[in-house]
Amino acid sequence: MLVLGTGTGVGKTWVTARLIERLRRDGLRVAARKPVQSFEPGERTDAEVLGCASAERPEDVCPSHRWYPLAMAPPMAAEALGRAAFRISDLIGELTWPDGVEVGFVEGVGGVRSPVAVDGDAVALADALRPDSVLLVAAAALGVINLVRLSAAAVDHPDPLVHLNLFDPTDDLHGRNRDWLVRDGLSVETSIEALGRRLSPRR
Repeated sequence: MLVLGTGTGVGKTWVTARLIERLRRDGLRVAARKPVQSFEPGERTDAEVLGCASAERPEDVCPSHRWYPLAMAPPMAAEALGRAAFRISDLIGELTWPDGVEVGFVEGVGGVRSPVAVDGDAVALADALRPDSVLLVAAAALGVINLVRLSAAAVDHPDPLVHLNLFDPTDDLHGRNRDWLVRDGLSVETSIEALGRRLSPRR
């Protein structure tokens, strides 16, 4: 599963980590991969969060040479730090999985059109990776319909799964946003438990 977001800060990593924990409780062997990450020095990285959830070393989640301690899109961070440029094919070629993994998560960076490498964004990553499924994480608040529509249309996948993060069932707007996206023909979930039931063959 490729996990993408409608933008930066919508909760991709938090959702992925909780989903990994949920599937592991079902007894599934799960692994997480973050092909590249950039971050604010001193803050916990996405690879550390995902590795804690999947019981893997952060360096296995994201190769240490793909850690860029600067809060910019990764190819920009690499350039600003004076490090070598990299391409989508470099990131794909570095993806490895432990034996026996039943569900593997690959998490992108930023939004769907955020640069991932010098030659492409998350759309290019999806094209190269050809994942079995795509999870699009979005904040449930005002503006989500536009962001989900644009992001889902950009990713060439027949049935992306949408998760509305921080969904409040008592919030009328959140409910209307969900219902509108469902009427668009999208598969929409609003809780980690529901996502887990959808993905787990042992539910």
